[in-house]
Formats: sequence, structure tokens, C-alpha cells
Amino acid sequence: MKKSLKFLGWFLMAFLLYAVSILVYGGVTDYQPEAVIRLETEMQSPITAIEDSTFSMLIWNIGYAGLGAEADFFYHGSGFFTCGDNMVRPTEELSNKYFNGANDFLKNNPADFVLLQEVDFKSKRSYYNNQFEKFQKTLPSYSASKATNFQVSRIPAPILQPWKAYGECHSGLATFSRYQPKEVTRFQLPGEFEWPNKPFMLDRCLQVTRYPLNGKELVIVNVHNTAYEKDGTFKMQQLDFLKNLILPEYEKGNYVIAGGDWNQSPPNLPRDHFKKMDLSAYKNLNVPEDLFPKDWKWVFDPTVATNRSNRDPYKEGETFTTLIDFFLVSPNLNALSVKGIDMKFAFSDHQPVMMEVTIK
Repeated sequence: MKKSLKFLGWFLMAFLLYAVSILVYGGVTDYQPEAVIRLETEMQSPITAIEDSTFSMLIWNIGYAGLGAEADFFYHGSGFFTCGDNMVRPTEELSNKYFNGANDFLKNNPADFVLLQEVDFKSKRSYYNNQFEKFQKTLPSYSASKATNFQVSRIPAPILQPWKAYGECHSGLATFSRYQPKEVTRFQLPGEFEWPNKPFMLDRCLQVTRYPLNGKELVIVNVHNTAYEKDGTFKMQQLDFLKNLILPEYEKGNYVIAGGDWNQSPPNLPRDHFKKMDLSAYKNLNVPEDLFPKDWKWVFDPTVATNRSNRDPYKEGETFTTLIDFFLVSPNLNALSVKGIDMKFAFSDHQPVMMEVTIK
């Protein structure tokens, strides 16, 4: 009995030391970006001016090539402490399958502007593949820029299974275009989780890219707002930040498009539009109808779900799906078409959305 208690005592002390070390290391290495960062264009486009009045745009959260149809993400399915039977990361074979599927889609579905979320630059979860660089090779004549929103040296979850730890993660937003931008900027979004979670959570941001157009500017905002919160407070802070950023742009005469993964449904579209369910445990909300003036347009395809629950592997007709990937368009632009691409969530827990817009 005494030996058992002694062993238990040493085990608890070792675990406490491990936990404290992780928290101290996380605090010391915590990524703390400046509020505004001018970003480099890492690839140049030979086209320096937009001459057409109509152009196309693609948005897609690729889920770091880790959340395809076979995936069940441990953080949703089991929790922070253990992974249970859920995946911490996919096998390398599945990761390659998901990335190649996303890469082939971008190659075969060209758009003038491509806005991606959850693109890994250097992460254990995607076997340290630099997905951003590989997408550059797929889109060789496009300008390319990236904005980090997730940089952690070691994510310890699942905390009770350190041999399965999520590990290093460096990821973010990526914007590609047929046109050469005049400026790309990262804007830090409000909303910080409390310690000890803060060092291990995403530092949400907007990636804002500016292009010359008709003597003004086309301002394109790559969006990926907060997901893991209880009451939507951060989401509202981030929506207000976006509003205060882009309304003045339109007042200057600029053209504005914001698109990506909002982690909210658009105004007035039921969150269980595709599959009715009890939403009490589902944290995502709708964007408030009165957030923007009525002449600003929320553009989405209500016939195709863009996001699925990844608590379990995807099963068509059974898995809960919703729509949280869409566009916001300023009044001086007109959306000619929008189409969600139903890929049965084969390569990500999100699905791509294509839009064509024209200048009014």
C-alpha cells in the first residue's frame, strides 16, 4: 500500500512538473504579433492593373489537409485531456490525399482571386509540408502572400497523452491573385482567450490586400474569425472591427469584398438549414442582420453546405452540416453568381465557394 501511494505521489509530482513546464514554455514562446503588420508579396504577378470589370473569387478553408471525410478531430470528440478513439492528426497517407485533392481543385478551377484559410507553413499535424509554397507552384503566375494566425512551438493536447501531443503549429491565411497588389497588411483582431489557454490558441487576424482599380482600390479581406468560444463575444468584436475597417474604404470610393470562414452563418439563414437539430450545444451564431447598411450584400449559396461537424467521420445525410463560408460585397459591386462546390467534404471539413462579381 505504501509503495502504491509513493508511486502515485511521484507520478503526480512528475505530471505537475510537466504541466508547469508546458505552461511556462508556452508563455515564454507565445506569438504576440503587432496590431498592424505590412506583409510581403512572396510571388509577383506580371499583371499590375485590373482591366476587366468582371472577376472571379474562390474561398476555401482547407483544414490544413487534415480534416477530410475520414477525420474525426479529437478536440471536438474527446477533449483536451485525452484523444480517446479520435484523431489527433491524420495519417501521413491521408494528409497527402487531402492536400493533393485540394491542390488539384485549385489547379483545375482557376479564379482571379483565391482566399484560403488554415494553410500550414510548418506544422507537425501536416508532417511539416509547406502547403503555401506548394500552392505557389500550382499557381505560378499568381501573386502570393500569407498572414500567420497560429504559431505555437508545442501544443501539449491531449495533455494526458504527451506521446500524441499536437506539437508545433505554424499556419495562417493565404491570398493568391492573377494581379499584383499594391499593398498587403495583417490586422490583428480583438478577442483573446484567458491564460492558460491563450498561448495555445489562434491569434485571429484579417489579411487585407489592395489592388488598383478604376483610379480607386479593390480591397479584398481574407476572413477567419474565432471558433472556440462560449457566447460569441469575440465574434462580435471581430465583426465590429471589420465594419470599422471597411466602411471608410467604401466611403472613399473603393470596392470592397470580404470572404472566407466566418465561423458564423450569414444573416437570416438558419444554422440548421441543411439538417435540423438541437442547436443548444452548437456555438456558432448568425451575423446580425443590421450589422452593415442594407445596400451591402451577403453573398452565399444556400443549396450547398460549407462546413461539417468533425466530431465523427463524415456520413452523408447523417453528419450535421451548416454554412459559414461566404462573402460580403460593397454596394458598388454586383455579385453575378455564387456557387458552393459539393465535394462531400472529401478533403476538408469545409467546402469551397466560387463567386463572380462585376463593377456597377
